[in-house]
Order: sequence, then C-alpha cells, then structure tokens
Amino acid sequence: MRYQKFDPAAMARRSLNYLTRMVDDKNDHLPYWLILPNKKPAEAAHCRVDDAELVGSWYEGLESSMHVLDTQQGAEVLESFKRFLMSGWGEHGLRFHNKYPWTHTMHSSFHEMGYILPALNRLSEKYPDDAQIEARISGLIKGMRSLVIERKVRTFWNGDMKETEPIYEFPNDVYLQDGGFDLTCHTGRGEQAIRNSIMLHSLVRRYELKNDTVAMDLACGIANHVLGPSRYFSWDMNFFGHVHSAMWFASGLARLGRVIGRDEYVQKARGIYAFVRSQSSSFGWVPEYARWHPMDEEHCESCCIKDMIECAFELIDCGYDEYWTDVVLFSRNQLVENQISYSGYVTDDNSLPDENGITYHDISSRMIGGYTGGSLPNSISLAKFRSIAGCCAGIAPIAVAMVWDRAVTEKDGSMCVNIPMDKAARNYTLKSEYPEKGCVSITPKTDACVSFRVFPFMKGKLKVSVDGVDKPFERKNEVIIVGSIKAGQKVSLSHPLRTALKTEHCAGRDYKVLWRGCDVIDILPHGEHLRLFQRDLSIPKVLPKPADVIYTGAANYGPTQQSSASAAERK
Repeated sequence: MRYQKFDPAAMARRSLNYLTRMVDDKNDHLPYWLILPNKKPAEAAHCRVDDAELVGSWYEGLESSMHVLDTQQGAEVLESFKRFLMSGWGEHGLRFHNKYPWTHTMHSSFHEMGYILPALNRLSEKYPDDAQIEARISGLIKGMRSLVIERKVRTFWNGDMKETEPIYEFPNDVYLQDGGFDLTCHTGRGEQAIRNSIMLHSLVRRYELKNDTVAMDLACGIANHVLGPSRYFSWDMNFFGHVHSAMWFASGLARLGRVIGRDEYVQKARGIYAFVRSQSSSFGWVPEYARWHPMDEEHCESCCIKDMIECAFELIDCGYDEYWTDVVLFSRNQLVENQISYSGYVTDDNSLPDENGITYHDISSRMIGGYTGGSLPNSISLAKFRSIAGCCAGIAPIAVAMVWDRAVTEKDGSMCVNIPMDKAARNYTLKSEYPEKGCVSITPKTDACVSFRVFPFMKGKLKVSVDGVDKPFERKNEVIIVGSIKAGQKVSLSHPLRTALKTEHCAGRDYKVLWRGCDVIDILPHGEHLRLFQRDLSIPKVLPKPADVIYTGAANYGPTQQSSASAAERK
C-alpha cells in the first residue's frame, strides 16, 4: 500500500512507549513534562506540574493505550501513577504535589483538579469497592464545594433579587498549602472562571457513577457561573481565550444537559463547539487560543483536538449525528500527525548522568509517541517551547481510545460501522482500505444486523456486498442498513475514491490540501522542521494549478486535467 493508513493501535503503541519510558525510575516513575529535543544534547527535565496534573492525565493516557492494545504492558508504571494520585492529599480534600528540589510554592490548583478527578473516576470504576479511593473522590468534591463563593442575591439599582439557580465560583485559582486563599498569589493565567471549570465533565461523570448529589450541585453551580456572571462567553458563545479549557467545559456542559434533561445546556455546548470549529481546519488543526494572538501566530495544542473529539461524541449522544464527520476527519488527520513518530534529528548523549531533575539518556527513542503542544497545519517546529508537551502526551491518547471504542457500536444484536479503520474485536473484525480504496468491511463473529454510517466524503455510487456478492440495502438518513448477516460473512461498503486538491484557509494563511476521501495525504506549502502529512512519496513537489483540480485513480495520479507544470517542475 502506497499510502499511510489510519492505525489507532500503532498510535497507542507509540503512546505506551512514551508514557512508560519518559519517566524517572529513581522517583517511582514520576513523569517528565518538559522535553527539549532541539538541544544538543537533547534532554527532559522535571518541573512542578509533573506531580500535579500529569499524574492524572498520564494515568488516563496510559490506561487508554493499554486498553486499545489489550495488554498489561505498562502495568507497573500505571501502578506508580496510582500511588502518586493517592498521595499528597491535604486540607479541604485537595491534592497537593509533593515537595521536590524543582518545586517552589506548594499549592493546589483548581484547574489541575480537573485532571485529577477524571483519573480518580477511572480508579473508582476499576476498583468500585476501594474505600480509600472513594474517600479521596468524595473528600475532594465536598472540599471544593465548601470553598466556593455562592452567589445567592443579586443587588442592583432597582432592588434585590434572589438567585433561583446555584451560582458558584472559586475565590482564586490556587489554594496555598500554607495560607489557603492568598489573593496576592495567583497563576497569572487569568481566565479563572473557565480554567477552574474544566472539572465540569468529571463532576457529571461522578454523579453518574455514584449518584453523588454534591458533585451534581457543584457542576450546576459552576456551569451557571461560567454561562452567567463570568461573562466569559458572548451571546453566540464566542469567546476570547484558552480553547482547551473552553472545549473541555463544553463537553461537560453537553453531558450535564443530557443527564439532567436541560436542553439549554446542550445548545450552549453546540454554540461553543461551532465557534471553535470556525477557527479550526477541516482536518483537525485547532488553535490553542481563540482571538488572543493573530491567527498566523497560533499553534495547535493536541489537547484541543481531544476536546473537540470528546465534545463531538457528547453531542452525538445528545442526538446530533452530524458530528460524526468531525470525529472521523480530526482523529485520522491532525491527531495522527501531532504524535511524534520520528526522531532521527535528535542528538543523544548517554555519557551524561541523570541528575538535578534532568535526564539525557536515550531521549530520541523515549520521545517516540509523545504529542506536540503546538503545531502548524504542515509542521512541528522543534525550536518552539512545547514542541513536545507533557500535558498532550497524556490527554491525546484518551481521544484515540474514544475513537477505538466507538468505531463500531453494538446494541441488541446490531452492529453499526461508524469509523473506517482496522480493528480485531471480540465480536467482529473491522477492515479499512482507506486511503488506497474507498472501502470498509466488517466480519461479525456472531449473527448480527449490520449497518454502515455514510459520510460526505463517500462520493459516487455506494455499493454493498456480502462475501463479494452485491446485496441491496436500505438507507435511512446517513445510515445504510444491510440487514441480517451470518457469523463469518464479510460485509463491505465501497465507493469510488478520487484524489482532490482543495484550498483551505487556516492558521492565518491558505494551504493546498490533497485529500483521498477522509485522509489528507499531502499539504502545501511543506513545513519546517518536521513536515506533516507526507503520506505519499510519489506526490510531485509542485502541484498543478488551479488549486482545486480533481484527480482520479488509486494506483497512480493520472489527472483528469493536464497539469500545467512541466515534468522537471514535478520532480
């Protein structure tokens, strides 16, 4: 096959490499947040956040990767992350990082509790009868609820009005281990309302798991504050600031609305999603910030791609199937490209000792599987701070597992193929021929009623076959229903696949994007230092004009319109 395929299992294997090796064996597998691959020699260094949000997100990321691969490889490191999660607890049930030479003011950040709580939820699901885990989660939620400012009365020039909904906000974004709320000390990030609200999704999940009414009360109060008095979002849900926080909040808002039957929350989440989508590319480049920098100075944080995918799934669960297209395009394009899979440019020096919180050995092999904290649509700059980011290394694999789990949905003896990819599951084998051919197939291991989700990129006549024999089908909206299939029969959905060159404006400039169905196989101009979307080596360096010329054929690129570029230019 001449094209790079979408391979979530390979992505999970690379993540497993990073999350189990970019750790400090001398400190119980403490993660390294800061990776500097462009230094000579390359190094990784500890910082305060390693024992703060990272032990939560890396627990989730590693468990997600192990789940996709169905392996126990990495269990020892996962257990270390659990030990970190279960230590460092203090006043008001908050988790504080432990003391290291590279830490300074000891504090708990409410933004970081948004990473700790979902990891604790996973632990609660895994160990439902563990009293210590339950005490930590319950204590954290009750402690945070006790610390909020509760807005009860609105005093205005025309009189006092009692608030009818809970409205909660934290007095600050940090709580000092010695000193509590000291308003002279803050993170300096600003945007406290939205940064402190990323726990919303995990609060709702906690309510679903344990019927924790305190968690639901806190979730509603936080949501109402952000949507109301904080004035963070405009009437149409546009905003100025941190996309990762806003989209994580939107995911929680959609889930909250679905769980408690409040459609207004769901519609607000859709508005936030629509705004960020308008700032993003069709293939999943999502800006780290909205309207803070000029767009041509923005980069894509991999965490934001995960947030878009997660929010899309939440909105799908609310009944909006149109978000499936973004899930497919975002996951198999920019999310894939933002993972580090090559490190031949890195200089190792294994003669240097690991000391003072810095490690030098085998950085080039250990960094494989990390994710960038800031890419352009066509490249990852090694000189940029966070060219590889510890936060993204743990968060992005969660999205890979989400896509893996929902590639096929099973219910009451039915199987619906949602995402073209390769997957060998307990009840079925899923195969995809994209981007070589427009074909996806499933072979159930039990009798089942099979259907396929249809996408806009499935151009031309659709054909269904069973064991190679054409079969009639029924179409309902964007789903093709094949009907009853016997165990072991291979059911395929196929369509013509052509290569299309399209111009897209994102990140402040125009790019020429070469598509085959749902996969980007090249993008111009090519970037520096690490070029992205180089998925077909036969693509000419100079592409024909105009930019939207259409190509056909899988084995070669025979253009339907003759290129004006000379043979010499195309070499």
